[in-house]
Amino acid sequence: MTEKPTVKEQFRSGIITNNPTFVQLLGTCPALATTTSAQNAFGMGISVTLILIFSNLFISLLRKLIPNQIRIASYIVIISGFVTMLEMAIKAFLPSLSNSLGLFIPLIVVNCIILARAEAFASKNKPIPSVIDGLTMGLGFTVALVILGSVREIIGNGTIFGLSLFGSWYEPAVLFILPPGAFLTLGFIIALVQKLRARRDEYKRQREIETRRRKREAGI
Repeated sequence: MTEKPTVKEQFRSGIITNNPTFVQLLGTCPALATTTSAQNAFGMGISVTLILIFSNLFISLLRKLIPNQIRIASYIVIISGFVTMLEMAIKAFLPSLSNSLGLFIPLIVVNCIILARAEAFASKNKPIPSVIDGLTMGLGFTVALVILGSVREIIGNGTIFGLSLFGSWYEPAVLFILPPGAFLTLGFIIALVQKLRARRDEYKRQREIETRRRKREAGI
């Protein structure tokens, strides 16, 4: 029987070791399109997190009632219901964010992160672990978007969350708030993440070799 991950392991996986954007390369379309500023990135990340939490919860509650033949269609109906409610709430209470994100809010319905977690986790697990999974993966997505948005906004506009950092002397590299800048920033960050992961794996391997060597020397 497969051992269930602990809450700590779920948070570590969703935010760091199995980050949906930097490691799994999911949700790259909104990651590239909505990260022209840290504020937009944060808004999109929190929106996706809320949808992940509630869709995972309801899919988990209904997992034994949904026929296998129509499970994907059922997931989309559930997700689209929550996305519609979220879109209406954002338009009512955060109109500036709604104008900034535009079409990408309703497109959350087909965000591959949400469908992937529904199929891989929520449809196979109980409600509470499914909610935690949605929260952790959503936070991982939010962290990734805010990092992307912050880098692009700082270099491309000289600001962070709309606050000026360098003053009038700074000449922004406008390329970074344009589509090519999104690809460049994401590529460099993914390369850095992969480098750090490779270094971590090598460190673990060396530790295992050293542990085995010490056991042999001790006659264990």
